[in-house]
Amino acid sequence: MEATATLTLSSSPTGARRSPARPTGASLHLRRVPTLSFHLRGAQGPAAFRALSSGCRRRRRGSGMVVRAEMFGQLTTGLESAWNKLRGVDRLTKENIAEPMRDIRRALLEADVSVPVARSFIESVTEKAVGTDVIRGVQPEQQLVKVVNDELVQLMGGEVSDLVFAKTGPTVILLAGLQGVGKTTVCAKLAFYLKKMGKSCMLVAADVYRPAAIDQLTILGKKVGVPVYSEGTEAKPSEIAKNGLKEAKSKKTDVVIVDTAGRLQVDKAMMNELKEVKKAVKPTEILLVVDAMTGQEAAALVGAFNVEIGITGAILTKLDGDSRGGAALSIKEVSGKPIKFIGRGERVEDLEPFYPDRMAQRILGMGDVLSFVEQAQQVMNQEDAEELQKKIMSAKFNFNDFLKQTKAIAQMGSFSRIIGMIPGMNKVTPAQIREAEKNVKFMESMINVMTAGMYNLHSV
Repeated sequence: MEATATLTLSSSPTGARRSPARPTGASLHLRRVPTLSFHLRGAQGPAAFRALSSGCRRRRRGSGMVVRAEMFGQLTTGLESAWNKLRGVDRLTKENIAEPMRDIRRALLEADVSVPVARSFIESVTEKAVGTDVIRGVQPEQQLVKVVNDELVQLMGGEVSDLVFAKTGPTVILLAGLQGVGKTTVCAKLAFYLKKMGKSCMLVAADVYRPAAIDQLTILGKKVGVPVYSEGTEAKPSEIAKNGLKEAKSKKTDVVIVDTAGRLQVDKAMMNELKEVKKAVKPTEILLVVDAMTGQEAAALVGAFNVEIGITGAILTKLDGDSRGGAALSIKEVSGKPIKFIGRGERVEDLEPFYPDRMAQRILGMGDVLSFVEQAQQVMNQEDAEELQKKIMSAKFNFNDFLKQTKAIAQMGSFSRIIGMIPGMNKVTPAQIREAEKNVKFMESMINVMTAGMYNLHSV
């Protein structure tokens, strides 16, 4: 009996193409492409297996206009139109980059970047692009991409802004923000992130106004294995925070994360309460949690909170649901405060440091290989990778190994997130991603109902 499993990223406009069956070994076909398809097919196997696997032999038609599947997709599309207008020119001049600059400015404004920031960005790019010497073997549009990349990095802060930890005693991180931006969830995500760094954490439930806020934090605390300090809804937030810090000191906890109440808008009562909490615990970090989908308003919000309570940075949530990205591009320039973390999903693992250089590469459609490698290392250690390589090289890769691989990939995040980190894959459409996810689930279901003999087939 022989079975062949093929995992294909196909550049064909029709998406799925059958790959020739190979007698042994596992085949992974990876091409830079606009179409993503996954297929599992049976060859020379039992009739029942062929009947099951035939459900995956589907051909799909081209899908018309490309819609970006990842964050910043709208901005990436706008920037690409600017590069295309420079094809064929010998060098960059003030005249021939005028139209591409208009495209870039339009793309920035459509991405909800504030007008002053967009204007300043265009002026800086134009000045540096025109003054760039021609480099042998480098096309003018590639030179412009390099200039835009450098300016995007500077616009978003230049370098990663790490958390500051107290030299003695617990580090206190105070989270603030409007209602509905995800502060309580971010508390748990941040605790999970710090636990991976070897820090012991405690969550303090100081949101006494929102129904079930304390219950939510308690549930999330149990999920990430972090204790939660609370005193119910009758106590003052400043007293809760103060007593929570005392509890953390007695247990020699490294980091205390304080969850505070949000409001529908910035008001005096809210700011006064935050000032009281700040005075009670003297936080090392005051991080404002901001919804990425508020666009340039996020930058103004960061500035307003900074004036009132003196924040040290921002956490940008729901970035995976925003194809524009104006908040990420505007916050540092408008408020002067760095973005320290970004939230890109609902799982507790979906909080990561904000790297301006990596984000600039994503915006330009270059992917994010470093983040991809880091995510892969978290779900697979060196020993497992070497064992997998040996199985593939010796043609002993079976369905059990394939299932482990699909589950490991799922732990790295959603398909759209993974694809966004791969260079050249930024044109995959949401429909293609959904189809790929459906096909992978179908394959997993097929493997889970196999008999023991078929399950351990290694001629895959």
